[in-house]
Parts: sequence; C-alpha cells; structure tokens
Amino acid sequence: FLTVNGEKMSKSKGTFILASTYLQYLDPAYLRYYYAAKLSSGVEDIDLNFEEFANKVNADMVGNVVNLASRTARFVQGRQLSASYPDDGGLLARAAAEGQQIAEAYEQCDFARAMRIILAASDRANQFIEQAAPWNLRGDPASAEKLRDVCTIGLNLFRQIAVYLAPVLPGLAEQTGQLLGVPVRHWDESQRPLLGVTVGEFKHMMRRVERAKIDAMLAASAEPDEEEGPPDTLPMDSDEPLRAEPLAPQISFDEFARVDLRVARVLGAEEVPGAKKLLKLTLGLGGENRRTVFAGIRGFYEPQELIGRLVICAANLAPRKMKFGVSEGMIVAVGDDSGVYLLYPDDGAKPGQRVH
Repeated sequence: FLTVNGEKMSKSKGTFILASTYLQYLDPAYLRYYYAAKLSSGVEDIDLNFEEFANKVNADMVGNVVNLASRTARFVQGRQLSASYPDDGGLLARAAAEGQQIAEAYEQCDFARAMRIILAASDRANQFIEQAAPWNLRGDPASAEKLRDVCTIGLNLFRQIAVYLAPVLPGLAEQTGQLLGVPVRHWDESQRPLLGVTVGEFKHMMRRVERAKIDAMLAASAEPDEEEGPPDTLPMDSDEPLRAEPLAPQISFDEFARVDLRVARVLGAEEVPGAKKLLKLTLGLGGENRRTVFAGIRGFYEPQELIGRLVICAANLAPRKMKFGVSEGMIVAVGDDSGVYLLYPDDGAKPGQRVH
C-alpha cells in the first residue's frame, strides 16, 4: 500500500494525486529515485512523505550525484578528457567491482540496497573532488594538465554512477551521454573509463525540489470529499521552529525601515574554494548596479540552478570583509543546518524594487 505523509490518500487533503497532476509540478525522476531508495525485495507499505522526499532528492541526487558533474564539467567544457586514465586511488576500480552487487540487488528487486551502494560510491567520488579542488587549479597554465586529469576522473566516476542508476533514472543516463558525446547503452560501460572525448556544455540535469511546487501540487489535487466533508479548520502548524529560534525583541517601525530590502537577480554563482558552506553570488539590482554576496547555501543549492532567479537582498548593509572577499549584502532565506530555503518574490517583481 502507498500512504502519503503517513495517512491514506485523501482528495480533501490533496494527497490523492493523479500522475498527470504530479507531472505539471515535479520531475518524475524525483519519484523514481525516492521509491527506489525505499523498495526492498520484501512486500512492504511505502509512505510518500513529502518532507523526506524533498530532503532525500535534494541531498542524494542534486547535492551528491549531479553535483559531481557540475563541479568538474565546466572546467573542461570544449576540451578533451585525458588520453589515459589518471591515478584515482582505485575509486573507479572499486566501484566497478561493486557492479556485480548492484546488478544482483536489481535482479532481486532490492532497489534500496542498490541505491545505498551507488550513493556510497558517489560519496567517495565527491570526497576525491573536494580534496583535489579543481577550482583552485583553473587559470594556472602550469596546472592545466592536472586540472584535466582531475576532471577526467570526476566525470568518469559520475558516468559510472549514471550507468548504475540507468534502470531507475534513464533520463540521467541520456543527459550524461549528451554531456560526454557518447551514449550510455550497456551496463559493461561501468567497467572501463571513457578517454579522449570532448566535453560538451553542462546543462541542468536535475533541479532542487522546491516546497512551493509540492504545496501547489497538493492544492491542485485537493477537492471536497463527500465522505470526509470539507475541513472545518486549517491544519495546526508546529511551534517547533518558533521554540528553536524565539522572536527577537520589539523594534520600532522606523528601525525596521532602515533595512533596505530589494529584489535582485542572480547573475552569477560559484563555489568558494576552501569554504564548505559558501557560494559567491553576483546580484543585479537593475541596470549596471551589481553586488557581490557570500551566502551560506552551498550544499543546498547548485550554483547553476540559481542563475537568473530573483531573490530578496538586504542591500544597504555595510560591506563586510571576509577571508574570501568582501560581501556587499545578504540574501533572505529560512531554515537551519538540515535545510535552507530561499525566499522568492511572486511573479511580476523586478530587480531593484524595494520590499515594503
């Protein structure tokens, strides 16, 4: 049986979701991975918990697997991978040896076990890239070959993972083939590296699951249920966030008005070498007005998925000198160490407009 958020599906609560409605709001790859990560060879009920759904897809797929490609492909775009496979400390060989275990897990319908083995390989690959830090090698002619070797390793480890995920995420395998110019067709391609091919332009492979889209899907699915009747009251929200971070002392309206909140467009976004939590954002406030802001959202948002989006920026903060540069403002977000969520203006807002 399938339950949603721990309860049976309900039309009045919007949890009786048609496939056609889901597809209007969310990528089917999200659901394919989420179900695969929960399905074992036994007969068990599955609960589609949307908070867990968003966190798992964002952490495992966007922040882990796809992140491996986005962190390396852009440094060798339009260039060929190394002609011979560099020393990766045995990472490719280790994951290749695990291919038999993954295949057996698939054959036994133990998809959850297959996903665990694959994600562990992706974790190791990301650790390698973090230590190799290709972003520190770019721009240095003397390090050009080392940069290519690091990216050759990273992209081959990513391709190997994409091959293993192909039974669950065929779209990701197809995108991988487009990026590297060689289609993913056979399981055996996980056993050997791809060398000398020209790397194409990296395009978004999977965007973060946004809670707003989940809420919109649930709202679109909701309709009065004759048996249950319309809800008499709105759901009671937990007070846990308020207890975790109590209200600040009162301030006057004039004090609040001193903070100049503006709509800004993200013109550029990149990881900050040596900073595990920071992204460096270039914000446009309209015309030629630009701001550089360091935001603690790395790991929760991919740099490429932010470009072009509108955010809310505290625009009149005094510049703050940091280890990695000068931050000229802040962007507005909510959350904690388990999840960070940017606040976006509604349709029609324009860069430079003030938040009143």
